[in-house]
Amino acid sequence: MATVGGSLTHKDLEQTIAASAARTATFTSDDFQNIDSAKGGHLIVDVTAGTGFNLTPKIQGKDSVSGKYYDLLIGVAITATGTTVLKIYPGIAVSPNVAASDILPRTWRVVVTAADATSATYSVGVSLAL
Repeated sequence: MATVGGSLTHKDLEQTIAASAARTATFTSDDFQNIDSAKGGHLIVDVTAGTGFNLTPKIQGKDSVSGKYYDLLIGVAITATGTTVLKIYPGIAVSPNVAASDILPRTWRVVVTAADATSATYSVGVSLAL
């Protein structure tokens, strides 16, 4: 399992969560610490190669007491090359599997679940909004 993560500072409001690579298994990022109190943002999944794959991206928050993760937004299944954007921000119009009117908590992560071992080449980036 490849992981990326850390603390995001004001200068890091745009970050690479997962560099472009061929993957055949579920990707789970390390925890990100929302130290600048970003309210939300865009998660961008860019699939550039592969056929027959099925990927489901999600943004999860982490409960600081129990250490358990909870889903903030589960994206639509990605089955073709192209760019998919998940949006989370308080007050935006809700669209199932695309946009959630919610806040980005202090600790969060990204999971891209692979339905099987079919290879797909993709990257994951984030653009946060204060």
